[in-house]
Amino acid sequence: MAKRDFYEVLGCQKGADEATLKSAYRKLAMQFHPDRNPGNAEAENKFKEINEAYDTLKDGQKRAAYDRFGHAAFEQGGGRAGGGFGPEFSSSMSDIFEDIFGDFMGGGRRGGGGGASKLRGSDLRYNLEISLEESFDGRTVEIDVPTLVGCDTCDGSGAKPGTGTHTCRQCNGHGKVRAAQGFFTIERTCPVCQGRGQMMDQPCTDCGGQGRRQQNRKLSVDIPKGIEDGTRIRLANEGEAGVRGGPPGDLYIFISIKPHDLFQRDGADLYARVPISMTTAALGGEFEVPTLDNARAKVKVPTGTQPGQRVRLKGKGMPVLRSKDIGDLYVQLDIETPQNLSKRQRELLEEFAELETKDTSPQSGGFFDKLKKMFEA
Repeated sequence: MAKRDFYEVLGCQKGADEATLKSAYRKLAMQFHPDRNPGNAEAENKFKEINEAYDTLKDGQKRAAYDRFGHAAFEQGGGRAGGGFGPEFSSSMSDIFEDIFGDFMGGGRRGGGGGASKLRGSDLRYNLEISLEESFDGRTVEIDVPTLVGCDTCDGSGAKPGTGTHTCRQCNGHGKVRAAQGFFTIERTCPVCQGRGQMMDQPCTDCGGQGRRQQNRKLSVDIPKGIEDGTRIRLANEGEAGVRGGPPGDLYIFISIKPHDLFQRDGADLYARVPISMTTAALGGEFEVPTLDNARAKVKVPTGTQPGQRVRLKGKGMPVLRSKDIGDLYVQLDIETPQNLSKRQRELLEEFAELETKDTSPQSGGFFDKLKKMFEA
């Protein structure tokens, strides 16, 4: 019996785009799938026919060859002018079942080891924001994670308690299916039973046959001292439960640290900008700053301090992660120019200006001397 035109099989025009072809295939495959038509030989033959048609037309090279030579492009010998067609036109079914029936049959990612029936659960991400003080001290936090957990009703099997299983009609219990294309026969894990060879008689009503259900879990997370912004903490096996008793995924906690009112962090070192008066900068002095260990540190201001000068407080920074080392605290001194002067204050500054020499302001004096020489040149 002659093969029908592949476009006719899918009910599409010859110039149909990929999306139209896939949509038509999906609709027909769902309609004639053997599990929806048990014992119907005609439906099974149509299912095979539409699989063959879509496998050819979804591939650009195969489609081009079919449009030019029809079914002869894939017949053994492939003879047409210019020689036959190579293995690029004899590939496997290229994950048709994975594309189309993965969602329909409750499938997820492929299991390893040639189609293992128990699929590993997905990894999860949780964003956790902490303060700089919490990063300094370390702490244990409780988090609430929405996830999928193993179904208690069916103990994660996915089958309704008290029911049995039957042989998969797609692979006849072998767990694998074969697809012939040209010279090749490709064997793949059965997409319906996912390699088990058996199907549940009735899925669990509480989890829909997945063996897992939605639930919020409370977990305790240890935040180590010195943890930095952007650090990732992995909690093994705390992700989503696997499908039908498969192993769980992992939970990854991404740490972000809130901006601090006083300190900025660079690795294990802390930086703070402190404004001081002009008189303190000129005459020297001292003041105290709070530290993250709930103490105070004394900062000595040298006589003649210049704007932007830093004072280092050793060992007053952040602890180094998984180490006994501690960083330093750098206090940057910003000198504030007096504003809103009283009459007396202004008189005193004017008197000081009259007495000012190059020795009291060496940088500005030297700079203006250079300018004067440039103007005279």
